[in-house]
Amino acid sequence: MRYDVRPLDSIRSIKVKLGLLVAVTVTVASVLAVVGTRAGLSPWATVPVAVLAALGVTQLLARGMTSPLREMTNAAQRMATGDYSQRVHATSRDEVGELARAFNRMAATLELVDRQRRDLVANVSHELRTPISALQAVLENLVDGVSEPGPEELRLALAQTERLGRLVNDLLDLSRVEEGVTPLRVKEIRLADFLTEAVAQARVDGLRYAVTVEPETLTVPADPDRLHQLLANLIDNASRHSPSGGLVQVSAEAAGGDVLVAVADEGPGIAASDRRAVFERFTTSAAHNSGTGLGLAISRWVAQLHGGSIAVADSDRGCRINVLLPTDADRPTTTKEPVMSTLTPPAPLPESPPTPPRDSLASWWPDAPRRRPAIVTAALVTGAAAAIVIPDRSEGLGTALVFAAVVGTVFAARTAVGAQPRWSWRDGLDAAIVAMLLATLVLRDAEWITILCLLAGLALVAVNSTRARSVVGLLATAAAVPLASLRGLPWLGRTLKPRTSVAAWLPAARTALVSVVLLLVFGALFASADALFASWVDSVTPDITWNDLPARVVLALFIAAGTLAAAYVSMAPPTVDRLQLPLRPSRRQFEWLAPVTVVNAVFLLFLVAQATALFGGHAYLQRTTGLTYADYVHEGFGQLTVATILTVTVVAWAARKATPGRTRDLALGLLCAMTIVVVVSALHRMHLYEEAYGFTRLRLLVSVFEGWIGVVVLLVMAAGVVKARGWLVPMAVRLGAVGLLGLAVFNPDLYIAEQNLARPDSTIGTDYVYLANLSTDAYPAIWKLPQEPFACVTGTGELSRPSGDDWLEWNLGRARARGLLAERPIATSEPAGDVCHPTR
Repeated sequence: MRYDVRPLDSIRSIKVKLGLLVAVTVTVASVLAVVGTRAGLSPWATVPVAVLAALGVTQLLARGMTSPLREMTNAAQRMATGDYSQRVHATSRDEVGELARAFNRMAATLELVDRQRRDLVANVSHELRTPISALQAVLENLVDGVSEPGPEELRLALAQTERLGRLVNDLLDLSRVEEGVTPLRVKEIRLADFLTEAVAQARVDGLRYAVTVEPETLTVPADPDRLHQLLANLIDNASRHSPSGGLVQVSAEAAGGDVLVAVADEGPGIAASDRRAVFERFTTSAAHNSGTGLGLAISRWVAQLHGGSIAVADSDRGCRINVLLPTDADRPTTTKEPVMSTLTPPAPLPESPPTPPRDSLASWWPDAPRRRPAIVTAALVTGAAAAIVIPDRSEGLGTALVFAAVVGTVFAARTAVGAQPRWSWRDGLDAAIVAMLLATLVLRDAEWITILCLLAGLALVAVNSTRARSVVGLLATAAAVPLASLRGLPWLGRTLKPRTSVAAWLPAARTALVSVVLLLVFGALFASADALFASWVDSVTPDITWNDLPARVVLALFIAAGTLAAAYVSMAPPTVDRLQLPLRPSRRQFEWLAPVTVVNAVFLLFLVAQATALFGGHAYLQRTTGLTYADYVHEGFGQLTVATILTVTVVAWAARKATPGRTRDLALGLLCAMTIVVVVSALHRMHLYEEAYGFTRLRLLVSVFEGWIGVVVLLVMAAGVVKARGWLVPMAVRLGAVGLLGLAVFNPDLYIAEQNLARPDSTIGTDYVYLANLSTDAYPAIWKLPQEPFACVTGTGELSRPSGDDWLEWNLGRARARGLLAERPIATSEPAGDVCHPTR
């Protein structure tokens, strides 16, 4: 038994089902949003989880609405190849369920017709082979001189020829039945004479025949030819199945306003279960398995053609077939019988499979071909671990292990797919970079840099999965992971649907339940009996309360869903590089050269201004702009950073629009070279500004970002020299990740503290309030301060109370800070005076 959840099957209307689907989905999303809000969670956490939960409910409820349609599609495709045994699971009571049941009836009819067609071919072949073989034997004997052409041989040949003729006539009659229109030439027939003549023509030696008509003057209006055809088939059927010396009785009598004609024999009879089927085309009963199966079908057709009926009646011995004919002569001379052709129509010409649209989802994002229950299990376990480890703890070893499990699941998902190529040295390099980025969670206490490293590691994993080699590919990769929560729903449904029966799961479920119960019971007993054992239990069990349970559930769902989405991208990566901007090389050179020349001219003028300011000195700036040099460099850094980013965009646009050649290389090379000078100028401005106003996290991070942009410009120049750019975007991403990694290893908070304290008059003009809000990574510099500044910094802000970590939140920065505080405790109160306030 296959497990298939269809919770809405009992509802009779598809409209009501759709209404319930909308209502339940909205209710689930609303409840989760309210619970998340009351739990104090950010909308950025509750909204995605609510959307994912709503999608899951939609998938569960809509499955029974759409699965019959999918089954009918698959069954119709199989039936098109000749497999008529296909059926669909029709349990729904709505319009789709009615359609499914009608489909099953159609499939059953087609299967029956196909079987009858095969039986016809076999039976007709057998019937043709017997007289042909006998006729061939007679003729061969005559030709070879074995026998003389006497009356006996000629009579035998004639008998076989007549048998062939009867078979051909049956097939011709069948063709008339299939055509559905047959003219009737109705006459008043005297049944006594008619039946006697029919019996005389169909008489077989070795049998006895009896004709009874009551009254003898009984007549019936009918077509003589068609009625003779009906009687000939019935008498022939009775003669073939009667034993030697048996009696075949043909009778006619008045039955109210109709005439009852009966043919009875003393053969084996027809079972009650076969009495309706024997009148179907190409059907024979188990006891009457000879013949083509056409005679009784043609007899039924003749009876219905006259407005009558035919049936197998109960009989004490043998078989009795009754034909009831009306005596009303006022009937149409033609009748059209709505029959279904049992002949297989000619096969259509093979068609090529439809080509998916160029911009369809399946053309650039194929579905995952295989079920991966292990990947789903790993994602769920990772989500549960995140809910246990992350809340109420500082980032540290536990957080690093959780996201290492996320990354490991994603990489395992890709290696589990046979179509994926083997790991290359680039994959190993990316994995090593990601591992070192995750290690910063254990190395540093500064959340701003560890979170950036974590995001960079996850971004590098996504880029490694999609193999993005263009800027558009990067943007598509960023969108692919959240979109995978929708694209991967069919794969998730296939994976969660068990291949075995529900009963096969029961032993494992019982075993797991008993194990958990025993663990809880004995663990609780031993923990209450021994304090040391209780401390061990407390160290490995989470402290979960009812108040924080909703937040933990939301976090578990979020991490599990994100892991599954990233794993799906790894298993079935979209070809993101197929998405390109509609830019084609320009036929006219001035269309791209003129804008690039204008930008080059502006850059050149700016560099001239920079040189003038550099050589003119402070007095020249004061006289011409009214600004000090510090104010002058402060005003321009942000604009120069934006200009650098726009320059990279202009170079990318011009490289797509321009025709390859020396003119393009010179124009873009000059622009890149001047951009490098601008980058150096921006970094110099930031350095001077930090010397004047102090070092901060934002200023340091922006400097690193500006330096990375400069490196990207150098990579662009290198790509132009080697005439290859497929490596440019992946290399830029890797270098950005390495830059953040280097910044984390450099210990930015400690550097900021050291530089601010090393500035002139550092003990007077230093912003101790800002230093107090640095992480514990800055303790080695703070520890050297005099007592009053030290008390000011450690008595307020983040540096005041480094927490006592358990092993899941162990962190090198906090551990080192606690070691230093053991030698120099923090002050219990803030010092008097203005020591803690910056003087600028």
